[in-house]
Amino acid sequence: MSKFNPYDHLKIFLNPDGTLTRHLKIPVVEAKPNAAPDDVVVSKDVTLNEENKTWVRIFLPTKLPASNARLPIIIYFHHGGWVLFSAADPVIHADCARLASKIPAVVVSLNYRLAPENRIPAQYYDAMEAINWVNRQRTNPKCDLWIRDYGDFSRCYLYGSGNGANMVFFVSLKAYEHQLGLAGIILNQPMFGGERRTKSEIEFATDELYPLPVFDLMWHLALPKGVNRDHRYCNPIMEGPHRSLISGLGRCLVIGFGKDPLIDRQQDFVTLLAHSGVHVEAYFDEVGFHNIHLVDPRRAEVVVNLMREFMI
Repeated sequence: MSKFNPYDHLKIFLNPDGTLTRHLKIPVVEAKPNAAPDDVVVSKDVTLNEENKTWVRIFLPTKLPASNARLPIIIYFHHGGWVLFSAADPVIHADCARLASKIPAVVVSLNYRLAPENRIPAQYYDAMEAINWVNRQRTNPKCDLWIRDYGDFSRCYLYGSGNGANMVFFVSLKAYEHQLGLAGIILNQPMFGGERRTKSEIEFATDELYPLPVFDLMWHLALPKGVNRDHRYCNPIMEGPHRSLISGLGRCLVIGFGKDPLIDRQQDFVTLLAHSGVHVEAYFDEVGFHNIHLVDPRRAEVVVNLMREFMI
C-alpha cells in the first residue's frame, strides 16, 4: 500500500520558491449582471484592492420583497483550507446564489489572497478591507448601487465555512472593537486546530474527503512561518491577545456536523464563546461530514433556514 500523500490528495505541488502549483483545474463561473428569465440572482465583480488582486462578487436576488424592504447584507468568506478555490468557482458561486435568493439577501463574496503565497493574517486583512468597503457604500459618491439601494446596513452579517468561518471569527473581533456595525456572525463548520489531537480528530482521521493529514498540511502552508498549530490563528482556545476581545462580540451562530473531524474543536469553541458572555446559538447535527452542505441539497436547505431564522 502506498503512503498517503496530502499534497496528492489536494492535487497541489509545493515549488522550491514556496508557491503552489494547483493542478485541480476548476471551470470559472463568470458574473452575470443581466438576468435571463429563469435566473434567481444577478451578479457582478468589483475590484477591492488592485495591488493585492482582491475583488468581490456581489449577488442580488432578481425577485425582491413586495414590500420594497431592504435586504440584509452577507459578507461571505469561502472555504478551501486557505490554499484553494476562488469566489468564481462553481460550488462557491452556487452557494452564494442560493443564500442571496432564498434568504433573500445581498451577498458580497470576497476573493481573498491564498496561502502559502500569502500566509495568515493576509486573509484577515483582505476580509477587513471588504467590511470597510461595504460600509463605505453608505456615503461613497461612487458607491455600488446594488448595495446602497437594496442593502440594509443595519443588518450586515459575516458568514464563512471552513477556513472562511475562521476568518469570520478573527475579523469580527476587530470589526466589533472598531464598532463597524455588524448585526451578527455565522460560522459554518469553522476550521480550527491544535497540536493535541481531539477525540473526533482521531476517530475520523481517515475521513475520505478531509483526512487529518490534509488539515495538518493546510495549516502548515497557511500559518506564519515558525509557529505551530497552537498559535491563536489556529487554536483560539489558547491564551492570547484575542481572548480579551471575545466578550465584545455580538450575536453568533455556529453550525457543525457530527462526522467532521473538527467537530470537537467547534463545540469547544462554542463553550469558549458562552463562557465569555457571548450571545451564541449552536446547531450540531449528529450526521454529516465536513462541507456536506455544499454537496447535499437537504443540508444546504438546513443551513439556509438556520441563517434566515438567525437573521430575522
